[in-house]
Amino acid sequence: MIKERLISLDVFRGFTILLMTIVNNPGSWATVYPPLLHSDWNGCTPTDLVFPFFIFIMGVAVSFAMPTKNFDSTTFNKIMVRSLRMFCLGVFFNFFGKIQLFGLEGIPLLIGRLIITIGVGYALMGSFNSKVKTYLAVAIFAIYLFLAYSGIEAYQDVRLPGVLQRIGIVYFIISLLYLKTTQKTQLIVTSTILLGYWAIMTLIPVPEIGLANLEKGTNLASWIDSILLKDHVWAVTKTWDPEGILSTIPAIASGIIGLLIGQLLNRPLPKLEIAKRMGITGMSLIILTLLWSIVFPLNKSLWTSSFVLYTSGLAILSLTLFYYVIDIANYKNGQSYFLFGA
Repeated sequence: MIKERLISLDVFRGFTILLMTIVNNPGSWATVYPPLLHSDWNGCTPTDLVFPFFIFIMGVAVSFAMPTKNFDSTTFNKIMVRSLRMFCLGVFFNFFGKIQLFGLEGIPLLIGRLIITIGVGYALMGSFNSKVKTYLAVAIFAIYLFLAYSGIEAYQDVRLPGVLQRIGIVYFIISLLYLKTTQKTQLIVTSTILLGYWAIMTLIPVPEIGLANLEKGTNLASWIDSILLKDHVWAVTKTWDPEGILSTIPAIASGIIGLLIGQLLNRPLPKLEIAKRMGITGMSLIILTLLWSIVFPLNKSLWTSSFVLYTSGLAILSLTLFYYVIDIANYKNGQSYFLFGA
């Protein structure tokens, strides 16, 4: 049974989508207000909050989507297929502009690409039985990998990581953690990820480069991307990816923090008490960020541990505000403007 929707979470999601729309369409890209741009490297702008907010919201939503922890092969298969579908959709967006068909060009090529898009979309999002859904998702994923590493010139530099891909991976892991572990274990996993990532990035020397560092293109995460992904990274960065392999690990911690807050919201406590605990947690994470960022700076591209704590703290405080206004004070005028994201 699915628990009743939390309206404040839907409004927070809608607010985040609104922010995403603004930063993706700032007007003239030649003159963009600095807050509507990502940080060049270290730091955090409002634009940098969009992606971690989505991952946090997804973590909160998991506990509402599965209030009863019933883990079996059917549940595992549903989680895996949903994750693969998100991953495959994200990769297809990267493949779209690379598709070549029998030497076609211009409008005929565009029509061919759109037909393939409809086919892939139906295969991934269509209503099939669970077995067919699994076969289709796995098959499409395998085709992507084959094309990417087949040596075919058109696909030799297609990007494999991405936003939806990272969301799919995080969803898969936090869903399993939610169903199979206690909140104490989830907290331990989060702490281990954040401390372990800090140690890996700041203590392990970078092969072929030298000492551990947090600079563009020379850090350990960049080196791993260049070795495992090769040319299949973001075209702008060329040798590493902002949604790369190693930096996806701390993104899991962002999702788990959302998961923990979701479980707090589901506890049989007075709503005002829940809001107080959320507020204290959010402020505590931001204070901890101020200390940790001295040695491990805020950085979205590396998704540093301090970035996880800072963005999660702001997400918690934002949700706390919406929760107090909508679910406690019962002030719901204007909420419909943000519910398009529900």
